[in-house]
Amino acid sequence: MDFKNLPSTAQAITSLTWQDLQPYARDLEERHLDAASVTQWLLDWTALLDRIGEMYNRLHLATTLNTINEQARQKYKDFLDQIYPAAMSSGQKLKERLLASGLKPQGFEIPLRNMQAEADLFRQENIPLQAEDYRLNLEFDQLIGAQSLVWEGEETTIPHMRQKLQNPHRSEREKVWRAIAERQLVDRQTINSLWGRYMPLRAKIAANAGKPSYREFMWVEKLRFDYTPADCKTFHQAIEQVAVPAAGRIYERHRQQMGLEALRPWDLIDGWFNRPVNLNGKAPLKPFQDMDEFQHKTAAIFDHVDPKLGERFKEMMTGQLLDVANRKNKAPGAYCTSFDAIRKPFVFMNAVGQHEDVMTLLHESGHAFHVFETAGLPYSQQLNTPMEFNEVASMAMELLASPYLTREFGGFYTAEEAARARVEHMEGDILFWPFMAVVDAFQHWAYENPRQGTEPASCDAKWAELWQRFIPVVDWSGLEDVRMTGWHRKLHIHQVPFYYVEYGLAQLGSVQIFGNAIQDQARAVASYRQALSLGGTVTLPELFKTAGGKFGFDVETLQQAVSLMETTIVRLSAS
Repeated sequence: MDFKNLPSTAQAITSLTWQDLQPYARDLEERHLDAASVTQWLLDWTALLDRIGEMYNRLHLATTLNTINEQARQKYKDFLDQIYPAAMSSGQKLKERLLASGLKPQGFEIPLRNMQAEADLFRQENIPLQAEDYRLNLEFDQLIGAQSLVWEGEETTIPHMRQKLQNPHRSEREKVWRAIAERQLVDRQTINSLWGRYMPLRAKIAANAGKPSYREFMWVEKLRFDYTPADCKTFHQAIEQVAVPAAGRIYERHRQQMGLEALRPWDLIDGWFNRPVNLNGKAPLKPFQDMDEFQHKTAAIFDHVDPKLGERFKEMMTGQLLDVANRKNKAPGAYCTSFDAIRKPFVFMNAVGQHEDVMTLLHESGHAFHVFETAGLPYSQQLNTPMEFNEVASMAMELLASPYLTREFGGFYTAEEAARARVEHMEGDILFWPFMAVVDAFQHWAYENPRQGTEPASCDAKWAELWQRFIPVVDWSGLEDVRMTGWHRKLHIHQVPFYYVEYGLAQLGSVQIFGNAIQDQARAVASYRQALSLGGTVTLPELFKTAGGKFGFDVETLQQAVSLMETTIVRLSAS
């Protein structure tokens, strides 16, 4: 068959049926495969995978752009019911065929390793169960996306309300915080019920695959060959030893500046792991008035990081590859997806006009640049980069872009405001490690102890215990119900289990790249881009090394990063 006949436009791809795709899959299943033909066979398989991948990503994107769009939801469900199972089955046959051939195409060593693991994990009976897991994710998105409340006579979204937590008047912040918390607690039983459906479903998926728990299943599914659950717990201990005291110094400094006996949740910018509200007579940073200004100033910043990256961001602007504004019935959060057939990224986020939006767009753009850098890899399977390094792409970009936030470079702020923003960022990064440890340790506990991990009361108690271990300095007295249900409000726990330690590990790599950039930015950015371009063709430690960092979990590596950040905070604070 001529695989060049596969559609390439968005409308044509999202209108495909399995009947359209099946002849191409059957051709790959039946075609003669040997050393002379394997290259074209892989290229044709890539063409098919790219269409299926882009179809999934575009249909999923549509459900998050508007969570009440029933037509979009139905098309996505149809894909999960009709195309996804057939595509998974066909993909399994093709993996098994390539593995059985014994062929080892050049540059395909890591993909072959991954394929072997995926083939060993695959079970036909898990296909409908995994599709059901995706459907539960839709329910979670719809539930959170519908969370709004009436404030001062107007209906508003939770993200818009969070802006008001930067109000310099503490009593007003408390009112806002309590209003948000009360609205979120309304859904407590519904989220508990949804969790009670997630857990047994995932346990069954693991059992079908012969794994003792869902954690072991996910370790293979996430292709974690370079570290173990025990390494994660070592990392938690390093965070407790190094980052928790550093976070305590940040909180104590701000407590004294604010003249408070204790920090309360409404004294934090977002109530969780970000730095405390600045009460030195300075209004919250207001970087932009509208989305057009937001995007153009971000483009100017990228021009200074690297001209090619600036060009690519402008391509996203002109190519309608961004949806950045928050609105009602838009799914929460932010992410970058890819349109595989055209090898282009798409960034989704919920901007409302605050500094956090700037950092989110820098972060997601790092993911987008990763998509661009890997576009030259010939095979779809080579694009499967470890998540731990995917997050280096995004977190490093936050730090690489930070020197160019000022208006001098076409950015958002005065020099004083930019220094303040950078201090907030560095402090937020340090404060993130303890929060990450709470999220990751909670997930390890839940799946190590599935009976307790399914019980909402036990989950509440464990979350509260971990919170006290890693974030002990904020006073939650009288607010125990809100604190203990914090796991409800971390979508990764529900929708992408075990996808969170990546952020903590990637932050270590990102700070190392930042340290390199202080010495020689051009060289640091070149190494960063070179590492991105490797995709999934080398191991995780090799990716970190190419980018100029070390992949580690130990106290020494974390201490070096935290010391650099604290030194930078002191320098910026004095400027």
